[in-house]
Amino acid sequence: MKKSIIQLALPIILLDCAHAQSTVTLYGAIDSGINYTNNVQIAQTGSSLVGGHQIAMLEGGAAGLQGSRWGFRGTEDLGDGLKTLFVLESGFDSNSGVLGQGGSAFGRQAYVGLSSAFGTVTLGRQYDAVVDLYAPFLAARQWGGLMAFHPGDVDNALNSRRINNSIKYRSVSYRGLTVEAIMNLGGIAGSFSSNWIWGGGVAYATGPFSISATYLNVHNPNTSFYGSNPDAGPSTTNNLGVFGSATGPEFNPVYAGYASANRRETAAIAAGVTLGSLNVNLAYSNTRFEGMGSASGPNPLNYSGTAAFNNIEINSQYQLTPSLLVGAAYDYTRNGGAGGLGGANYDLFSTGTDYFLSKRTDVYTVVAYEKASGTDSFGQSAVAEIGELTPSTTNKQVSVRIGIRHRF
Repeated sequence: MKKSIIQLALPIILLDCAHAQSTVTLYGAIDSGINYTNNVQIAQTGSSLVGGHQIAMLEGGAAGLQGSRWGFRGTEDLGDGLKTLFVLESGFDSNSGVLGQGGSAFGRQAYVGLSSAFGTVTLGRQYDAVVDLYAPFLAARQWGGLMAFHPGDVDNALNSRRINNSIKYRSVSYRGLTVEAIMNLGGIAGSFSSNWIWGGGVAYATGPFSISATYLNVHNPNTSFYGSNPDAGPSTTNNLGVFGSATGPEFNPVYAGYASANRRETAAIAAGVTLGSLNVNLAYSNTRFEGMGSASGPNPLNYSGTAAFNNIEINSQYQLTPSLLVGAAYDYTRNGGAGGLGGANYDLFSTGTDYFLSKRTDVYTVVAYEKASGTDSFGQSAVAEIGELTPSTTNKQVSVRIGIRHRF
């Protein structure tokens, strides 16, 4: 009888020990708020844009501090300093419950990997080094959210797009130095470089100072990068944006006209300093849409050559109390133009406050003003477009948001 009890209990004990060496965590965030925007498009009639002011309840992924999400992350200790890990993270609209990232079940992140004293290797749908090492210096990742990000998220610093089928390595931090590299396998038979994406970066922090430098190279960006969500179309579809019609507004006129580029490159560098309660950052990025006129995407304006974007941002935040911080930022973006067109300038001013009711819940306000000038990628007078908001009918746009966020 005793022997039978021991035989029955042994698997249960072993199973309990295995569980003790593994962890699985459910986590997420819900962000929602109310926006007043002075001017948004409704439609396009001939050469005229139709629109007006708007008051709307908007999901965090459209104008908040962060997109609403939920996910699982887990680790298992394999011994001798080796661990296996995974992340499954899904985005959703907090106001409707609709899945984000084009309907992906786990569209924000989905990867598995191994970590050791030499670093971590992961495989799946992941963020690139620009997102991981450059973006933390930006106002958008601190207190400004999507209303403070660069026009059209042209450098993808706010991870509007993820990299599918990717292999990523990230080192442990050694005396403040971190190294990261990523590559995806395009998967096109007979053409290794088609849809190929690769990049990397370094970051260094010591005392109050920190700095990073990153790079990302994307082949056939219309399909490999901007077409990485389930609702994306083939190379004959413009996955970068929408030109607008009599029944709908434009989307992403900043660079959507460059869908035929056969390569997209971003190089970025940033530095910051923290002095007591004050943090100040300076960031620069250069994004190039090269080889336009390729079969990567549609080219209704018959562009050729390269369109280059230079972006520079300065931002600061100050911790007034342990519960309250304030921030301000200025961002300038210059599109050098393409096809003989003069290009466009975008000036974005933003300010915000964030008050923490607890460690998990905060209420916030963000105010943003953008002014555009010149000729945008659609070959028309540039219009303002703050974050993921619908573009204005004019070269100016102002939006004010009051929101609440809860993290779990």
